[in-house]
This record gives sequence, C-alpha cells and structure tokens, in this order.
Amino acid sequence: MITLAALQMKSVPGDVAANLARVEQAAKDAAGRGASLLMTPELGLTGYGAGDVIRDLADSADGALVRRLQVISAQSGIAIIAGFAEQAEGTVFNSAVYVDGDAAPVVYRKSNLYGDYERDLFTPAAPGTVTFDHRGVRCGMLICYDVEFPENVRRLALAGVDAVLVPTALPAGYSGTFIANHMIQTRAFENQVFVAYINHCGADERFTFAGSSRIAAPDGSLLANAASHGETLMVVTIKPADFKVSKAENTYLTDLSIPA
Repeated sequence: MITLAALQMKSVPGDVAANLARVEQAAKDAAGRGASLLMTPELGLTGYGAGDVIRDLADSADGALVRRLQVISAQSGIAIIAGFAEQAEGTVFNSAVYVDGDAAPVVYRKSNLYGDYERDLFTPAAPGTVTFDHRGVRCGMLICYDVEFPENVRRLALAGVDAVLVPTALPAGYSGTFIANHMIQTRAFENQVFVAYINHCGADERFTFAGSSRIAAPDGSLLANAASHGETLMVVTIKPADFKVSKAENTYLTDLSIPA
C-alpha cells in the first residue's frame, strides 16, 4: 500500500528554477498529507511548450537537475516522478525520472512521440519495460501518448506491476476529453492495474492543456480526478489488496496464455 500524490501543474515554459520550486513546494505539501510519492506532468521541469529551448535545458540523468530533485526528495521525505528533457547518447529524449532520496534514479524514455512538435525535439526510445518497487508496490512508467497504445500498458502488466504511472501533456479538445474520460479507466480495467495519468493545466504560447488528471483503479473506478483547469494536488491511497475480487473476476492476463 502507498499514498500517492499527483500535481496537476501549470509549468512556466523555459524556467526550470521556477518549476523546480513548484515541485519542491508540492513535495512538502504532499508529505504533509502523508504521501510517499509525488507525480508531476510530462516535461514539467522545462515546460512542455517551451519549444527549441528545451534542447538547451536538457540534462543527463546524473546531472544537476536530477541531483536537485534528489535533494528535494531527501529533504521532504517523499519520492518524486518528474518529466524532463534528458541529454544522453548524443541526443535528447523526452524522459521521466523517479528519485527517492539518495537512491539511484530510475529513468524512462518516451517511445511513442506525438506529432511534429515532439519529433522535431526528441529521439524516440525503443519500447521498454521500466519498473521499480516503491514501498512494496511494483510500479512502471509511461509518458503521455505511450498509454494510448494498449500493448505498452499490457507489457508492464505482464511484468507484474501494480501501478502504471503516466506523466502527460494532454491538449484540450475532443480527443483529450475522450482519453481522460474513457481510455485511462479502460487501460486500468483491461490490465487490472492502477493507472495514474497526470497532466498540465492552463496554457502556454503553443498549447492549451486539458487538465483532467485521473487516477484509475483496477476495477475501472476513479480514485481521483481533477478539473479541466487549475492546479490541483490529488492524494490517494493505492492498495492492491483491495482489488482481489476484481482480479479474480477479470482474468485477462491469465487467459492470454490459454490456447484458443
């Protein structure tokens, strides 16, 4: 069982210091509400719509930015997932990092880039299964568009995760509304996992965001949902044992291996 905090956040494009300060305050607030893990949105540290400057702000997984997150984590006593531009292998990835104090960071790189904007800025990573244990709960990470491909969530479910954690930058509009209101709960139900899908809110010079962050349970219910606008810090308890009945009734993962 873990208590998860999720910040639907309005990042400042191109201002890493301001965004780190916002994460630091959220970490303190979340820890004060009993959470052991804080999630923030896709590219939350650079701002999703910062444009070409994102390349200049990219940093390595052992660079100053991630080290600062580790300090915030250690001082607040809460682990953090944050989206950042990662400089590695001679290119830039759209990445998310999990830090828990001084422990080695865990990095996931987005494999399904969305639109020309992302493809012009980043290199897609090969699809990967990045998991970690947090206080006894097995977690996996995806980023935004990745979750819209069912095989990505299924791969993590087959690897035994309890929760799929998804920083996102979902734009406002019909598609965004459908994804937030239907797809996230479906991914949770069809894989019998928790899915936390945490978005930006407001707008920058390039994008208007859908807000509508969601945390769905294995039975398809919503544990928390944010409005389409405004910053929100959601705090929920993720307790896999509470959904044993749902897993017993919906045996999709087991039945995959049974011949037709």
